[in-house]
Amino acid sequence: MGTLCFPLFATMAIWGLLLGAESKTHVGDAEVLKELKQGLEPGSVKPGSCVSSWDFTLDPCDNLFGDKFTCGFRCDVVVSGLSRVTELALDQAGYSGSLSFTWNLPYLQTLDLSNNYFSGQIPYSFSNLTRLSRLSLSSNSFSGEIPSSLGTLSNLQELYLDNNNLRGTIPQSFDNLANLKRLELQSNKLNTRLPNLGSLRNLKFLYLSDNSVTGTLPASLPVSLVQISLRNNNLSGVLVGESFKSLTRLQVVDFSSNQLSSAVPSVFFQLPSLQQLTLSFNEFTNLEAPYKGTESQSGLVAVDLSNNRLKGFLPSFMAVMPKLSSLSLENNEFTGRIPTQFGVKTVFPEKGVSSFGRLLLGGNYLLGGIPRPLLALKRDSANVSLVDNCLYRCPHSFFFCQGGQQKSLAQCNRFSPASTP
Repeated sequence: MGTLCFPLFATMAIWGLLLGAESKTHVGDAEVLKELKQGLEPGSVKPGSCVSSWDFTLDPCDNLFGDKFTCGFRCDVVVSGLSRVTELALDQAGYSGSLSFTWNLPYLQTLDLSNNYFSGQIPYSFSNLTRLSRLSLSSNSFSGEIPSSLGTLSNLQELYLDNNNLRGTIPQSFDNLANLKRLELQSNKLNTRLPNLGSLRNLKFLYLSDNSVTGTLPASLPVSLVQISLRNNNLSGVLVGESFKSLTRLQVVDFSSNQLSSAVPSVFFQLPSLQQLTLSFNEFTNLEAPYKGTESQSGLVAVDLSNNRLKGFLPSFMAVMPKLSSLSLENNEFTGRIPTQFGVKTVFPEKGVSSFGRLLLGGNYLLGGIPRPLLALKRDSANVSLVDNCLYRCPHSFFFCQGGQQKSLAQCNRFSPASTP
């Protein structure tokens, strides 16, 4: 009898080994997925969501996109025939709960937990994700400071931490993210000075709007920048033209709603790559005109310098910019007459030159007559506003003040001719 039992036990042991060998998912990766599900608030795992289908009585990677693991991650065979989790992207199902476990997924390239309700601090153990190239935690409720450990993720190309409740500073360790192309930190509560990011030689998109960033702009910016948005912060001081001269790929600049002052640098009107410039709601007092002839090389399509303290005559050089079609200089302190060139560009542009489809000059101290070309403007052909100035007459046949209602001369102008300064 005993001689018969040994082969039976041996057969069972071998069968067990074979079952283990059939498992496609690395045991450590499966454990992380299991810990993620266990850490979620049960009430946030709604029927039909990705995580609700995860059934760990089966092998995750072997059953991916089946009835039991419908979605939420991706697997790839990388070593020894075992599948490793290379992407973890949860659906926007309103998950909440704890992420405070050891994120030991060494082959993970993408981690996307965006548009859910995760809270607490960003786990320091994300630093274990050494192959990570994309990390998105957008639109959650993460709080505390940005962990410096994220600066060790040398393969990171995209980092989305926007629309959370993060405070404090941008870690100095971010200097090490040499491969980073996109950094989105907007809509948080960061109260810091903007660090020198010149070492991020591949950074193309920098979004830091809607925070409490203070101080001046650093002297060195990544030369690879394509878009930079620092709207609605507490930036102050002057913009140094030299900081932008080497940014030959720059297309969009938005520094609106800050406390920047002094001059708007001429470099913005000379960069062939720059298409959109928004500096509204600051404290700029004058414009630096570009070198004569260089304005014709400008690639600007839209310029918004409204709600500043800009003085002097209207910048006639803007009428020479071939692609400029939207210009807002509203609510400044410009004086003198409206340049005839503005009217010509709006109504009779030269061949190959974009017309002003939007020309907003209201709320200044402009005086004199309306340029004759503007009197030929057809209704609804362009959005032109000259309201709240010192002009002596309004062309009642087509002129509409703000709000879309036709108004009288007295309503269209801030001052009567007798009160012209």
